[in-house]
Amino acid sequence: MLNMFAVRKATVRDAGRIQQLAGRVFPDTYREILSPEQLDYMMEWMYAPAQIRRQMEAGQVYLILSKDGEDCGYASVEQQEKDLFHLHKIYVLPAFQGCRAGRFLFGEAVNYIREVHPEPCVMELNVNRRNGAFHFYRHMGMSVDREGDFPIGNGFYMNDYIMKLAIG
Repeated sequence: MLNMFAVRKATVRDAGRIQQLAGRVFPDTYREILSPEQLDYMMEWMYAPAQIRRQMEAGQVYLILSKDGEDCGYASVEQQEKDLFHLHKIYVLPAFQGCRAGRFLFGEAVNYIREVHPEPCVMELNVNRRNGAFHFYRHMGMSVDREGDFPIGNGFYMNDYIMKLAIG
């Protein structure tokens, strides 16, 4: 049997599924970088089903990745300006990392942007300065544009590089 990836555009009915996937991948990704308190705060802040529905209603498009029919990752993209898109989230479950799932999902996010915006544009994303995914994004052709420390509430900050990729 071939190991096939597929991506589908999520609907608000998928909010609970996205939360389940995030509950498995997000803490694993940030366990060595963020405190347990910040992890708990960010999970509620970003991944409560009501928050995911609000994000979708505000314009974020979620893509759910599956391999051989099993959901294994997700991404969300939002147009922020005429020629600027933001890749808010891209995560693949640990068991599916290393089998090109992230590369596939990243490519599908870029393809989605090309579909909705055929003119040249830029995709940005924020990545924690201590997150090893930084190297993945560089490998995918992104470059560091700037960095920032962003307050997210409860005294917590996101300490990020803002990376960009020209699409066109």
